[in-house]
Amino acid sequence: MAVTVLNFVRHGKVENPGKVVYERLPGFHLSDLGRRQAQATAEWVAGQPQIVRSAAFFSSPLDRTMDTARLVQQAVNQQREKDGLEPLAIQTDERLLEAKNIYAGQRVNHGQAAWYRHGNLFKFLNLRRPGWGEPYEQIAERMMSFAFEKADAYPGQNLIVVSHESPIWTLRHMLATGRASSNVLLRKTGLASVTSLAIETGTHRLVGVDYHDPAKDVE
Repeated sequence: MAVTVLNFVRHGKVENPGKVVYERLPGFHLSDLGRRQAQATAEWVAGQPQIVRSAAFFSSPLDRTMDTARLVQQAVNQQREKDGLEPLAIQTDERLLEAKNIYAGQRVNHGQAAWYRHGNLFKFLNLRRPGWGEPYEQIAERMMSFAFEKADAYPGQNLIVVSHESPIWTLRHMLATGRASSNVLLRKTGLASVTSLAIETGTHRLVGVDYHDPAKDVE
């Protein structure tokens, strides 16, 4: 049975001087540090022959993911040109979006988002069930829809996918354990990290996981 490898790249650090929950809001781009992180990861990806030969490139349409995707695309396509391969275009898919959050646009622990107001404390007591936003089961459902569709469409190929921390980790946790919920404090999804999920075509069984953090030492 063929195996498709989806290489999920998390975006770099975001410019957010107001320290608000930016969720799916427009206008939140990478910070200078975030661009350096994304560039470090882009160079790492371009140095991986199998990933460079990916059959397709997908991204969440949000500004921070597109900023990251373009840097990765540039590095990968430079290498593909040297290898005599056609350049990859970025295709956006809303199933890769950040998780919804009821506090979008608000500053954490201020105003309506303050933990002590309107029963907010109870929304945060259970880190396995996000009372503050989109249920993990819903995130897992849309991410599995994307992953399984692409695993069947590109059997035996590699794909590059740029997304966000919660969707990437939720998909990984769901495929590995059969459960969508997880403790947010135990996620292993660093900024600009790469999580590679090998999924069997047809059966959609997870047959391998690889994780790399090329930007962990970027300052």
